Amino acid sequence: MQVFVALAALLTLAILALALAPLWRTQRGAAVAISAFVAGAAIGLYALLGTPAALDPALREAPRTVDDAIARLQGELQRDPAQPDGWRLLGRVLAEQGRFGPSRDAFARAATLRPDDPDALAEAAEARAKADPQHRFDPQAVAMLEHALQRDPKHQRSRWFLGIARRQAGDAAGAAATWEPLLAEVDPSTAAALRPQLDAARKDAGLTPLPPPAAA
Repeated sequence: MQVFVALAALLTLAILALALAPLWRTQRGAAVAISAFVAGAAIGLYALLGTPAALDPALREAPRTVDDAIARLQGELQRDPAQPDGWRLLGRVLAEQGRFGPSRDAFARAATLRPDDPDALAEAAEARAKADPQHRFDPQAVAMLEHALQRDPKHQRSRWFLGIARRQAGDAAGAAATWEPLLAEVDPSTAAALRPQLDAARKDAGLTPLPPPAAA
């Protein structure tokens, strides 16, 4: 970092020397002041916004394996943990590897950083169910899904998972009531696949099946 800043300062001063050559002959004090200000501002902004570490060949090299990519992403998140999208990406990759416990924890970090984002909440709730030995949505996952639907009543993924959670809890009527609004929101093929689940829940709740869909 120090070497990079020094080189940046030298290059900046060299350019300024050429640009301010007329002032050196007539108003040397002004030229010195301008040079110092611009060089300091450039270096300060780069230290704040730049990424000198990106010049490191080890960091420019593409990861060779999934484990290398995960390790690099974990290192980045350790350096700057306030990256909800990074935590979500880590959670997805870990889930694809079957590492459901760490995946749950990564999605939980994302949901903590975005507590009102229905997508982050639904992913975190799903990750908790996947990490559970019986794949059940626990009370914390249910609370996430309910909050997601409070923020966006049309969030389909949260509504589907919440219906499953209520079905798991033995609340067939609650599951049916949760799923029913989806019929008007999803495409016909998805609605056709959902209807048997919904009718089964209604049957277990002692309710009559839904009427068949109207002809197009």
